[in-house]
Amino acid sequence: MANVLVVAELLEGKARKTTLCAVTAAKQIAEGTGGSFDILSIGEGAGASAEELTGYGAGKVLKAEIAGGYVCEKFAPTVAEVAKGYDVVVACASTYGKDLLPRVAAKLGAGVASDISAVNVDGGKISYTRPMYAGNVSGTVEITSDKQVVTVRQSEFDAAEASGGASPIEEAAVQTDPAADKVEFLGVEVVKSERPELTEADIVVSGGRALKSAENFTSVIEPLVDALGAAMGASRAACDAGYVAPELQVGQTGKVVAPKLYVAIGISGAIQHLAGMKGSKTIVAINKDKEAPIAQVADYFLVADLFDVVPQLTDAVKGL
Repeated sequence: MANVLVVAELLEGKARKTTLCAVTAAKQIAEGTGGSFDILSIGEGAGASAEELTGYGAGKVLKAEIAGGYVCEKFAPTVAEVAKGYDVVVACASTYGKDLLPRVAAKLGAGVASDISAVNVDGGKISYTRPMYAGNVSGTVEITSDKQVVTVRQSEFDAAEASGGASPIEEAAVQTDPAADKVEFLGVEVVKSERPELTEADIVVSGGRALKSAENFTSVIEPLVDALGAAMGASRAACDAGYVAPELQVGQTGKVVAPKLYVAIGISGAIQHLAGMKGSKTIVAINKDKEAPIAQVADYFLVADLFDVVPQLTDAVKGL
């Protein structure tokens, strides 16, 4: 029997969708082993977020209000202290989870399985599937320490649905650490956009180096993005060239996405990029090179000049 603690990720006092993907993984572990799961809402606005998270079937929701923005040195001691009462600690493998949970694991002396894509339970024994070598192979790993720390790939776990009912809310004691006194939180810059969040969008349109300039991203890609109500992404080459902001990068070293529809325009399909999007439900690629690697994963592959066909596609979408 494994009891699981989900560490919520908050943004402006609300739980992000990433938290619900971690809840899905926690449910699978708990149900497979006959255990239960709780949720820890931690950070600024933890109380309001805890109220929001009571409808997802947790045994209880714990709240720990920590003002002043996210600083891992401030969060890790509290998470580690709460986690002492659990067998498995789970969070999403977002920037937040990748930063916080390794520190929690170090404090607990726990083994870590990072960026997992599946939970496997056989006879009460838990193992995890995770991508390796830029997603070219999948490996099965087991954690042999008494406590386990796990981060889950958002694109592989559906967001949990509210199950009704209301979990009780309890206060968690905030712990301190001398290391936190050496870190000052100055602020966070959040990029605001009317478009959907890249990692949470149902449709993503990405452009590559073949766009040749930032101006072409604006004039060619963005009209299609807005016509589809999509999020905009880009390849690493396009980001490195300065065509778009780095936070739009899709790939192994960028953001991992798995929308219902992924449109890759002028992207050859390097392994690094494929690792970040090949879990998409339907992949459409437009490229002049019929031998481009992305053709191997695309459901629909159009060999054409993007500057000719993308405006036509945009007009067709607008006409629907």
